[in-house]
Amino acid sequence: MDLRIFTEPQQGADYDTLLTVAKATEDLGFDAFFRSDHYLRMGSVDGLPGPTDAWITLAGLARETRRIRLGTLMTAGTFRLPGVLAIQVAQVDAMSGGRVELGLGAGWFEEEHKAYGIPFPAERMARLEEQLAIVTGLWATAPGATFDYRGTYYQVENSPALPKPAQAKVPVLVGGHGARRSPRLAARYADEFNMPFASVEDSRRQFFRVREAAAETGRKAEEIVYSNALVVCVGKDDAEVARRAAAIGREVDELKANGLAGSPAEVVEKLGTYAAIGSSRVYLQVLDLDDLDHLELIAAQVMPQLG
Repeated sequence: MDLRIFTEPQQGADYDTLLTVAKATEDLGFDAFFRSDHYLRMGSVDGLPGPTDAWITLAGLARETRRIRLGTLMTAGTFRLPGVLAIQVAQVDAMSGGRVELGLGAGWFEEEHKAYGIPFPAERMARLEEQLAIVTGLWATAPGATFDYRGTYYQVENSPALPKPAQAKVPVLVGGHGARRSPRLAARYADEFNMPFASVEDSRRQFFRVREAAAETGRKAEEIVYSNALVVCVGKDDAEVARRAAAIGREVDELKANGLAGSPAEVVEKLGTYAAIGSSRVYLQVLDLDDLDHLELIAAQVMPQLG
């Protein structure tokens, strides 16, 4: 099972903090560094020093790391026009030497749109479908050919479909809890389906829907990677778990019920229950970005026990 580090910088992190965590992610042997795409803090934290832009951050990290994959869970479709996003991601992919992955979602946090003057349309899922079609269509267009798209919300005419990413195929992630549209979009466009902050049973149900949707499109279900995102809070003993839980404003019992919390052995056991339903990758939501000892413990005592 791949373990990836997933950060929420809108809660309070500048670029230097993210760079430190990304370098630790690389040095400790994790598979990837991902970040959220938000412009406003959530909950009671002050969010200082303020938000950082996801793709500007990843562009910087692309030049300052060498091995780890880099991406978003999830880029908000409301923040960027699809043609512009295709250019941005292709450029960052080239800057990284072909290590970028694009998680793309509809956008959901209305307050951040109000706070920064970003339109928040009602038909976001319909727009997301067109965005996925355009971004993947631009990248798939052969050099020298042009790309056209005429949708309800976006039109593309005679595009040279440049630049191309460094990778032959930038992995695209789609996720969500929706019973119909999310699985259908994943089956059509995604290389990976991510189930965020969900129980084993809910994940099992949603993975089954994605597999069914893939079969309906004539696609092999095993062509899609199935993954989860879960908050993580690991400690060598109960006192360390409690200290780390308190640092992020959570209760230990709640974290154990809804995330990956406890001793390394407890976390390994729970990861095994996700692996049993077909999850091959887990994004560890790390909320205290100053606690690098936390990452070291996971790398030393959790990762080696995973197949």
